[in-house]
Amino acid sequence: MKKLKKIFVSAFFLFATFNQNLLADSAHFIDFSKVLNKSIAGASAQKILKSKLENSINKYKKQEDEIRKEEQKIISQRKLITNEEYQKKVEVLRKKVAELQKNKKTEFNNIAKSRQKAKTQLLKKLNPIMKKYMEDNKIRLVVDKKSILLGDEKLEITDQIIEALNKELKSLKIN
Repeated sequence: MKKLKKIFVSAFFLFATFNQNLLADSAHFIDFSKVLNKSIAGASAQKILKSKLENSINKYKKQEDEIRKEEQKIISQRKLITNEEYQKKVEVLRKKVAELQKNKKTEFNNIAKSRQKAKTQLLKKLNPIMKKYMEDNKIRLVVDKKSILLGDEKLEITDQIIEALNKELKSLKIN
């Protein structure tokens, strides 16, 4: 009976070790944020979106500066004009500020939507490339690097996937 137990326990550990090694050889990881930022299509999309964002920020900063100057002008005229005229000018200024904030929010939301759309588009193109890579290299599992606490760098396939993606996709359509 003791021999049977020893054989059973030994077989169990042997099977567990074999199964663990099998999983380790077929599980790899990828850094999706690196793929999104370092691939040719992802980097060009990031550059375009960053440029749009910077242009919008500069445009709205100029408009805000103009409104501040107008506010200072109204404040300096307060004692020179009637209270009704002053209130009218303040109300017009408030409407301008509200319109500016509304436009600013809309434009920034549109840029965020464009960014998300580009990311989704890139990931759609990436899926078949990763599937083919997995089939070619007999990989059974690919996990995002963010989900891994610690792993052997030899199991990271990010650079190979970026290379395959660069051959397949040169740019993304961004509106």
